[in-house]
Amino acid sequence: MSYAGGGEGVTGTGAPRLMDQVRARMRLKHYSLRTERAYIAWIRRFIFANEKRHPRDMGAMEVERFLSSLAVEGQVAAGTQNQALSALLFLYREVLGVELPWMETMVRAKRPQRVPVVLSRDEVTRLLTLMEGTRALMASLLYGSGLRLMECVRLRVKDVDFARHEICVRDGKGGKDRHVPLPTRLNGALSQQVERVRVIHEQDVSAGHGAVWLPYALARKYSSASRELGWQYVFPATGLSRDPRGSEWRRHHVDESSLQRAVRAARLRAGIVKPATCHTLRHSFATHLLESGHDIRTIQELLGHKDVTTTQIYTHVLNRGGLGVLSPLDQ
Repeated sequence: MSYAGGGEGVTGTGAPRLMDQVRARMRLKHYSLRTERAYIAWIRRFIFANEKRHPRDMGAMEVERFLSSLAVEGQVAAGTQNQALSALLFLYREVLGVELPWMETMVRAKRPQRVPVVLSRDEVTRLLTLMEGTRALMASLLYGSGLRLMECVRLRVKDVDFARHEICVRDGKGGKDRHVPLPTRLNGALSQQVERVRVIHEQDVSAGHGAVWLPYALARKYSSASRELGWQYVFPATGLSRDPRGSEWRRHHVDESSLQRAVRAARLRAGIVKPATCHTLRHSFATHLLESGHDIRTIQELLGHKDVTTTQIYTHVLNRGGLGVLSPLDQ
């Protein structure tokens, strides 16, 4: 059976097409739009790699062959192969109701053991000094609060607590909430940013807009919440855009790629040769806290790591070494 896999709507029999079924199931389980798009792309790639056969007519053998080809011929990273595997397991288990047997002979992409790139305190200062405006504030939050990139751009006004000097990260990686410190030196700049958001939001409401996207069907439960200032993004986009999951025009958060480009440009101007990215600032946050004597369990909670072994990697990038070893040359 040949299957194109890219159509929308319904088939001639009135049944929803496969991709519509995948989207509906993912939205029912509250997957993010980024994950939905990634899974859809992998499922289509799998179908086209097998001459457009319908996934129901295939099984573990085709899945195993496809994933192995990614590792052997495509030479993809382990994380990329795992994402493809997750997409196909979701397709078979959640949409088609088929439980695939474990694929023991699949060729696994090798996951290299690397320590994270970390900037020194001086390098962080040089980097942030060469950034301006909103991007400088966002980068400062990545380093000062240990936020992930998407946690920063998705930050809502209601989750910034100036009185308690903390930020509540909602629905972080793994669906977990956590509290992180709000650096005192950012209070002024962040307060001004919230005031700018208030002005922009009032203009949007006056123009007949102002409703922001809410997760988990909260818009239906609290009909007026989407227009409240507290739910607006701290770092909004410059213009309105159509909701990809509906027809409403909304003001989304700023595109994360703009911050990535700003950090890279500042790194080059600062003469920093390390391949530093936005996530490097989070690595630097953890390492510098560890250097200052904070215990690793506290750092684990601030980073939102599920297991402390994930946090322990920062002991390998300390200036004095994980065990405080002094080089014999320095002795």
